[in-house]
Amino acid sequence: MEEDNNKYIRFDWAVKRILRDKANFGVLEGLITVLLEEPVHIVEILESEGNQEESTDKYNRVDIKAKNSKNEIIIVEVQLTRELYYLQRILYGVSKAITEHINLGDKYDQVKKVYSISILYFDLGQGADYLYHGYTQFVGVHTHDNLKISTRDRKIIEMQAPEKIFPEYYLIRVNQFNEVAKTPLEEWLDYLKNGHIKDNTTAPGLQEAKQKLQVMKMNKAERLAYDRHIDNIMVQNDVLDTAKMEGMEEGRKEGREEGRAEGRAEGRAEEKRSLAKAMKAEGLPAATIARISGLTEDEIGKL
Repeated sequence: MEEDNNKYIRFDWAVKRILRDKANFGVLEGLITVLLEEPVHIVEILESEGNQEESTDKYNRVDIKAKNSKNEIIIVEVQLTRELYYLQRILYGVSKAITEHINLGDKYDQVKKVYSISILYFDLGQGADYLYHGYTQFVGVHTHDNLKISTRDRKIIEMQAPEKIFPEYYLIRVNQFNEVAKTPLEEWLDYLKNGHIKDNTTAPGLQEAKQKLQVMKMNKAERLAYDRHIDNIMVQNDVLDTAKMEGMEEGRKEGREEGRAEGRAEGRAEEKRSLAKAMKAEGLPAATIARISGLTEDEIGKL
């Protein structure tokens, strides 16, 4: 028997308000374990410029930054709406995480391996898969072999592949998942997209999610805030879809390139306004809303 679709708290809400608690690390550990295909133990959640609201750092937003038992840094970010320069932003976030965790005067062997995990509820680029993995390799231009580098660990010199040192990126395109959940990864995608968790799941982290992320365990104030969050997402998605359809229809009616451009521009403008309204209803600061939506603070004040 499948669990009720509304029984479990959405991951985007949980990651901001629940999963930072050490008692709930098991949920996040499970997702990361499935992605990295090796057991992951989170030691602590890191607080720094990278995952706080900083007026001086408008390009970096990280939902969770954690350190695992290997002393590596793991960044987890949930993105609900389209952002034009998203790839550039996660590159900046990873670079910042690296520099934050090496002290002036340290040798370069103190540089931390960083994993960036993006859970995307919008269509990023063109591609048929729901999971993309990016990492760095140095490939011979003529020989096509993969370069390995000499490195020293515990006074032993060994050969190491660059991908073991350079950051790795996981892009989870939630909306692209349309499979029957059979593997642990597919079960996680089913939860991320549909809120489903199987009664008999053995996927790492999902048993913990069944226990920790039940809507029924919320108090009244938490439930009201959560319901408001869900309503805002539904309204936002409806407005965005409507704006896109109206923009395309306007372009088709005009039958000219300038008509299509005008329709798309109006659709994007309406998308920004609806996104700003939803965030304003959530009580986010005007500066934060302006950074994400692209509107000015004066425009936000008039909504």
